[in-house]
Amino acid sequence: MQHFRIHPAEMAWSIWRNRSLVSASIKREIFGRYRGSILGILWSFFNPLLMLAIYTFVFGTILKARWSIEMGSNMEFALVLFAGLITFNLFAESINRATGLIVANPNYVKRVVFPLEILPFVMVGSALFHYLIGLGIWLFTYVYFHGAPPATALYFPLVLLPLLIFTLGASWILASLGVFLRDVSQFIGIATSALMFLSPVFYPASALPEGYRLLLSLNPLTPAIEYSRDALYWGKPPDITSLGVYLAAASVFAWFGFVWFQKTRKGFADVL
Repeated sequence: MQHFRIHPAEMAWSIWRNRSLVSASIKREIFGRYRGSILGILWSFFNPLLMLAIYTFVFGTILKARWSIEMGSNMEFALVLFAGLITFNLFAESINRATGLIVANPNYVKRVVFPLEILPFVMVGSALFHYLIGLGIWLFTYVYFHGAPPATALYFPLVLLPLLIFTLGASWILASLGVFLRDVSQFIGIATSALMFLSPVFYPASALPEGYRLLLSLNPLTPAIEYSRDALYWGKPPDITSLGVYLAAASVFAWFGFVWFQKTRKGFADVL
């Protein structure tokens, strides 16, 4: 019986060892999504623009949602909202697709030499590409209306790193569970919809009563969304200690997800 390595360093080493395959797979995933459509990859630009317009109208005009600091226009509200929304969507897109990742690629399971553990990374890489498109739109809009973004935007890669690591761990777990429990994909679709409103996407964490803030702080997306918004819009640097704890916890969780995937992948072929 083949044994798969579960050392923490293997998470990064497997990706590096198969970097050419990972890169080619991410490109194929991105362009394959729009294959056959008239506009092709331009949809990756139009989708976030449309999403921004809809949510801004609903929450900024109809529901009159506002942060504690008064904003002068719906465009300012849109920038604050969108910074949190694209961060959430990076996570949601990855885990929603992770549940069917192995099931959709049974040929890879039958190839002993294929590194199945890189497939969740390919999904996260594809979601990151679309996230960067949305971030580019956000930066262009900010520069157009306000000029150069605050210097704290340089913290942004550090703020995003723990979320990427956490998302990768969740993707490994869900990719495995999706093989043995096909209902997982239905549950995750509902859970991510609920999680969007249980995360500080459309409101700041400070808007909640004190008792609910503690529950919100247990949401692993909360620090990523809040720190992203602080760095990009409010000009506030992240608390390094809290960010370090977040990164450490995300890394432990990712390793748990990797171990789970490596331990359970031996049964994929039997089920598929």
